[in-house]
Amino acid sequence: MALNRISKVTTSGVERAPNRAMLRAVGFGDDDFTKPIVGVANGYSTITPCNAGLGKLADAAIGAARVQGMMPQVFGTITVSDGISMGTPGMKFSLVSREVIADSIETVCRGQQMDGLIAIGGCDKNMPGAMIAIARLDIPSIFVYGGTIKAGHHNGKDLTVVSAFEAVGEHLAGKIDDAELYEVERLACPGAGSCGGMFTANTMSSAIEAMGMSLPYSSTMAAEDDEKRESTVRSVEALRNAIEIDLVPSRIMTRKAFENAIAVVMATGGSTNAVLHLLAIAHSAKVELSIDDFETIRRKVPVLCDLKPSGRYVATDLHKAGGVPLVMKILLDNGLIHGDCLTITGKTVAENLSTVSGELHPNSDVIRPFADPMYTEGHLAILRGNLAVDGAVAKVSGIKSRKITGPARVFDSEEDCMAAILKRQITAGDVVVIRYEGPKGGPGMREMLAPTSALIGLGLGDSVGLITDGRFSGGTYGMVVGHVSPEAAVGGNLALVRDGDQITIDADEQLLQLNLTDDELAARRSKWTPPDARFTSGVAAKYAKLVSSASLGAVTDDN
Repeated sequence: MALNRISKVTTSGVERAPNRAMLRAVGFGDDDFTKPIVGVANGYSTITPCNAGLGKLADAAIGAARVQGMMPQVFGTITVSDGISMGTPGMKFSLVSREVIADSIETVCRGQQMDGLIAIGGCDKNMPGAMIAIARLDIPSIFVYGGTIKAGHHNGKDLTVVSAFEAVGEHLAGKIDDAELYEVERLACPGAGSCGGMFTANTMSSAIEAMGMSLPYSSTMAAEDDEKRESTVRSVEALRNAIEIDLVPSRIMTRKAFENAIAVVMATGGSTNAVLHLLAIAHSAKVELSIDDFETIRRKVPVLCDLKPSGRYVATDLHKAGGVPLVMKILLDNGLIHGDCLTITGKTVAENLSTVSGELHPNSDVIRPFADPMYTEGHLAILRGNLAVDGAVAKVSGIKSRKITGPARVFDSEEDCMAAILKRQITAGDVVVIRYEGPKGGPGMREMLAPTSALIGLGLGDSVGLITDGRFSGGTYGMVVGHVSPEAAVGGNLALVRDGDQITIDADEQLLQLNLTDDELAARRSKWTPPDARFTSGVAAKYAKLVSSASLGAVTDDN
C-alpha cells in the first residue's frame, strides 16, 4: 500500500507526537495511525437541491471508509446554485466558485497530507472544481455525483427547471396565464438532485464517468434513490483498491480519457459548458487539449440520445435505458472511444463494458441506434471568424436553421438585454449581442438562460441569433453562440459591434463574422477604450485579474 503522505509522517518518531495528539482529539486510536487517511470533500448545503442530499452520501462514505480500514476526515466545500442565481448579479460568482472549490479541496488535502480523496458534489461547478483539484493533487481519488433530480410533471409533460424559465416567455407572449405559470414554477423541481436534463451537471457527471474517474452507471442515478448511497459505498471500496495499488489520477486522466469524455458529451447531447470545464481539467492534469479537439471529435461522433433541452427525455430516463455504459458500449463497438484506457475500477474501459450487451432497450427510444442517430455529427461546434479569432462554442442540436445573417442588437449586460426582450423589442431576424460578460469583463462569465429561454417562450428561438462572451446554461438551445474569444473586455472585436451591423452565424461553415471591412474595424478600435472594472476588491476582482480566456478553459493558474 502506498502510504507516502500523512501516514508516513505520523507513524513513528518522538518528533511526531504533537501530530498524533491532535489526531487523537478527532477520534484516532493507537491502531489508526498506520491506516490510509482519506479526505471526504463534502459539498453538502441547503443552498440548492443539487447538494441537499450530499450529507447522507458523505455519512455513507465515512462509514464505508472505516469498514475498509481507512481513516476518513470530512471537510466541507462550497457551492453556488446556478439555477437560483440565474439572471441575477449572483450568477457572476458561479464560475468563480469552480476555482474556489478546486482551491479549497487542494488546500485541505495538501495541508493535511491526505493519502486519498473522495469528492462528493452535485451542482454544476462542484464536478469540474473537484476534478481540477483531483488532477492537481494526483493522489488516489474518486468522484461521487450526488445524483440527478427526478422530473416534475404537469399536464402529461415532464418538467425541469428550464421549463420555468421558458414559461416566463410563454406568459409574456400570452400563451399561458398567471395560474399556468404558477403551476409550472411549483412543480418543476420536486425534490433533491441536480437539474434533470442533459444540462451541465449531468453532462459533467457523464464526462467524469466516461473518463474513468467515477463508477459505471453512477452519473445518471437519481439523488433520492437508494442505489446512489450504495454506489457511494462501492466508490469507497474502489478508492481503497486504488490506494493499495497506487492508482493515481494521472494514470487515468490521459489524453485518450479526455477524448472518451468528449465523445460521450457529443453522443449524449451535453452542455456547451463541457468545453470550458474539460479544457480546465486537462490544464490541471497537464494534458494537451484545445477547443479544436472538440471539433475533430464532433465530426466523428453522432448524437445518440434524445435528451432535454433540445430532446424529449431526462437523465433518469437515460439511466433506465442503460445509462452512460450503454452509450459507451455503442461508441466502443464503432471504434469511437478508446477501450484500453484505465479506470478507477482498476480495469480498462473495455473490461468495464464487457458485460454490457450493447442491445437497446426494446421499450425505450432515449438512446437511438448507431445507424439511426438523432444527428449524424456532434452538436457542439467550434466557430471562428473575425468575431471569434480564438474560437466560440455553438450548440447546433434542435435548431431548424443553421445559418442566420441579421442586424446586431447590442447590449453591454445581460440585464439590458433581458429588459429589451421583456419589452418585446427583439424581432425575428435579429442577432442579439450580449458583451462584457466574459471571464474578465463580467467578471465570471454568466450563463444566459433567462434571455435564451424567454426568446424560446416567445417563439423566437429559431429566428433570432444570440452571441455572447458569456456562457450558456446546459438548458439552453437555439441559434446561440457563447464563449466568444477574445472577449469584449480585453478588446476582442465583439467590443466594436454597433446596433445594425450585419452579423453572420453559420454552423455549417463554422463561421462567426461581423460583416465589416478590416479598415472599419481598425477605425473603431482606435476609438475604443476598455470599460472600468465592475469589481475593485474581493474575490471577483481577484478572479478578473487571474482568469484566462474562455478558449483556454477560463483557468486562474495559467502561466
